[in-house]
Amino acid sequence: MLLPITAGVLYVPDMVGESAVSAWRPEVPGVTEVFHAHFLRHAYPVHTHTVWTLLILDDGVLRFDLDRHDHGTLRSQVVLLPPHIPHDGRTAAPQGFRKRVIYLAEDALDADLIGAATDRPNLADSLLWQRVSRLHGTLAQPGESFEAQSRLALIVDRLGTHLRRHPTRVAPPPRGVADDLHDLLDERLTTGLTLDEAAGLLHTHPAHLVRAFTRRFGIPPHLYLTGRRVELARQLLLSGLPAGSVAAEVGFYDQSHLTRHFKRMLGVSPARYARRR
Repeated sequence: MLLPITAGVLYVPDMVGESAVSAWRPEVPGVTEVFHAHFLRHAYPVHTHTVWTLLILDDGVLRFDLDRHDHGTLRSQVVLLPPHIPHDGRTAAPQGFRKRVIYLAEDALDADLIGAATDRPNLADSLLWQRVSRLHGTLAQPGESFEAQSRLALIVDRLGTHLRRHPTRVAPPPRGVADDLHDLLDERLTTGLTLDEAAGLLHTHPAHLVRAFTRRFGIPPHLYLTGRRVELARQLLLSGLPAGSVAAEVGFYDQSHLTRHFKRMLGVSPARYARRR
């Protein structure tokens, strides 16, 4: 396959050769995960993250919807996806796409930049692309945390400069029942709740609750909950928790339930995702 093996990182193709991923959590403040992938036909379902997604392509073309707007990304561009904004992803080239991603902590960039990143996720900046690429190389080398922090500081500063060039988006709508459900789902992420229970707690009809949430956040509540649980599962897997123990920790019914949604989201099983050299 096209994805290289870097120091300390295992390249893991799936059984039919359609996907390959490697993921790890470096000891670098502000970086929650590094993720490399080669996808031929895999398509991400709509989901959200609680972190910033900093992405570059090494091959292919990527298309994605962000906040219900379609975008296309070329190899020369840097993509910055803000936290909490629904998006998906799919290939737009016969060879699929190869990407390298750094997930940055939510406080790595100011929250008031989320609107600008949502409006303009693609950044045509060759110097920024090169800096991000070099940072990936540094993050793959054990013991180079200080160098990685130095490179990251320059990247974050340049990202902020890009985003502050544009006016702030229109303020979000006033808080309503959809926001209350959002908070409730976050509070009950691992324990779960039924739709009827949520409707009772929020004093509204279940159907109205689903429609209000989907209209407000651009994603149905069940997909939001599933995506958040998969995100938490990724964190636990990279922290060393065995795949067989993760399902119950994040709120899935059993391991097969976790595996089904994890593969739908990331193209590989939790066990393969967590495998180490």
